[in-house]
Amino acid sequence: MTNDDDRVDTLDPSDEVAIDQATTGDTASPAPRIRPWKPAKPERASGSSGLGGLIAKIVLLGLLDAFAVWTAFVMVGLHMWIPVIVTVLVTGVINWVYLGRSKRLPAKYLAPGVFFLLLFQVFVVVFSGYIAFTNYSDGHNSTKEDAVASISSAGAKRVPDSPAYQLSVLQRGAPLYLLVTAPDGTASIGTTNQPLRPVSNAEKDSTGRATGVPGYRSLNLSQVLDQQDAITSLKVPVSSNPNDGFLRTDDASTAYVYKSDLTYDAKADTFTDTDGIVYADNGKGEFQQVGGTKTLSPGWKIDVGFQNFVKAFTNPQLAGPLWKVIIWTFVFAFLSVATTFALGLFLAMVLNHPRLRGKKIYRVLVILPYAFPAFLSGLVWAGLLNPEFGFVNQVLLGGAQIPWLTDPWLARLSVIGVNLWLGYPYMFLVCTGALQSLPEEVDEAARVDGASPWRIFRSIKLPLLLVSVAPLLIASFAFNFNNFNVIYMLTKGWPRFTDTTLDIGSTDLLITMVYKVAFGQGGARDYGLASALSILIFILIAIISIIAFRKTKALEEIN
Repeated sequence: MTNDDDRVDTLDPSDEVAIDQATTGDTASPAPRIRPWKPAKPERASGSSGLGGLIAKIVLLGLLDAFAVWTAFVMVGLHMWIPVIVTVLVTGVINWVYLGRSKRLPAKYLAPGVFFLLLFQVFVVVFSGYIAFTNYSDGHNSTKEDAVASISSAGAKRVPDSPAYQLSVLQRGAPLYLLVTAPDGTASIGTTNQPLRPVSNAEKDSTGRATGVPGYRSLNLSQVLDQQDAITSLKVPVSSNPNDGFLRTDDASTAYVYKSDLTYDAKADTFTDTDGIVYADNGKGEFQQVGGTKTLSPGWKIDVGFQNFVKAFTNPQLAGPLWKVIIWTFVFAFLSVATTFALGLFLAMVLNHPRLRGKKIYRVLVILPYAFPAFLSGLVWAGLLNPEFGFVNQVLLGGAQIPWLTDPWLARLSVIGVNLWLGYPYMFLVCTGALQSLPEEVDEAARVDGASPWRIFRSIKLPLLLVSVAPLLIASFAFNFNNFNVIYMLTKGWPRFTDTTLDIGSTDLLITMVYKVAFGQGGARDYGLASALSILIFILIAIISIIAFRKTKALEEIN
């Protein structure tokens, strides 16, 4: 028997009897009051696993926080205030997410992906966009203060009446330090980017020469000999004023004061050489001779607005080759997609024939080029097409001297052919999957109506195929628009144009041209101009993709 206030969570046979009596009108015994069933609360996980997870969370977050604190102190020392703020905010958000309640569970899974997306994608894009509006390049890659210090130390000569400073070479981490002892016995220490500062706890030998400082490692003779080039290249500023000169040593035992032929006037913000020529800030990130064209190197990084974009289309050395490269980039991307798709579709239809035997073997052989890295295939083909000892000329063509890679038009043809070799297996795989997904009933109905194989392919199979393949063709166009490996490994963009001194050639794409402008040899590395050209590539691809996707919407109506 149960009381009215008792709660029935589960039913046993006796309860079923009581409920049956209540429903049949038998009131010999009171029926229990039925309440809605509620599932029992699940038991919590064992304490050991929960404690282990908590300890792992605390340890990982502790390591992250320690790393964030260390990087923040380093950036504060470098006066990088914006990165400090970003580091503190990101670290705080991560701690808030993972130390919070279970309601933040989705954020715990999304946080790592979002963090790496912001770091490796968004930040790279934003930073590249920022560099496009600066003069960041060789000779303009630091601050004005660094440029002043570098110019002050360039062309320096030893001060005739400079006292001799006894020195010892110390090391802490990677940097080398000079520990010098002045004639009056004062010990000071410094390095290239840290002026001399007095040290009161220096260790000295019997002659009074400072030999060590706590926290630094003193180098012996063999260690000094191993790093003599680095030691003799050290220029330790005497003070924070560049005009006071710097210490330099030739024998790692004695240092002397050197001063530049140029004197910097901080109030006037000018340099003056021994001939009285004055160099002032010309507003372009460099010191230029007043009333002349001579400039001092290095300069410093400044914002230049849209000058890099204007330079790309107005500079005589760059504008003409740039238009040629843009046209060739479109031609290369279009022909690459068209040829690889045509050959891949043809092979897919042939190897998809129901009566063909050995399909698996043929398919494996067809996709073999897809298994080799593109950069390795480019190098191999460069050897095969060599006009003097290449396999194509010497064996297949009986010793012919065809300039496959040195003639502008043959080089372009070679690039298209090699890219066809590398790209058709991908299109073959795509088209094979699309063909096998097409309904066979439509094909059979067309045959019954008397349609020819070509008419079936043109009016039925190809439109249905494009429904699923068109987005991949657009993606393939964007990929070939930036196909760096094939061009650079096969021809390096050569043969070079004759109307420019820049390293730009007939087979260069925009992406290889950007690489040469930013990291190429034979000229200054102009990162700002390279970033501007990268933005141009992005804009072109975005416009083409938008137009192409809008055009392919018509394919969605095909059933």
